[in-house]
Amino acid sequence: MTHPASALPLGEDQRALVAMLRFVARKTAAGDADPRTRAMAAILDRAAAGLERDGRFDEGQDPPELAARAFAGFAAFLQRQILPEAVAHANEGGERQVRFAIDLAMEKVHHLLTAAAAGVKGDMTPS
Repeated sequence: MTHPASALPLGEDQRALVAMLRFVARKTAAGDADPRTRAMAAILDRAAAGLERDGRFDEGQDPPELAARAFAGFAAFLQRQILPEAVAHANEGGERQVRFAIDLAMEKVHHLLTAAAAGVKGDMTPS
């Protein structure tokens, strides 16, 4: 399962996205012993690794609904916890990067849920 973050060299926003994905994955895994929660943290960590490796999200062969929930939780965390801090400190660059990550994560949720509803498995690169 991939996302068209295209296989281009990582720019500043993509590097920030990788760092945010890893931060949320670690925070999530450390704070909960529930197996589904740990699986969602692993999905985010694999997505970061895929982005670093070849510029694409890679959440493995996990159920699309679980991957969608992981990305939705990631976006929600950024929106509730990180974005207000960037705005409060007038950090325009940070705000842009956080909004970029939220938008990309929610686009990924849309594609995963659309694919799940259609019964698609494997590569879910949007056209």
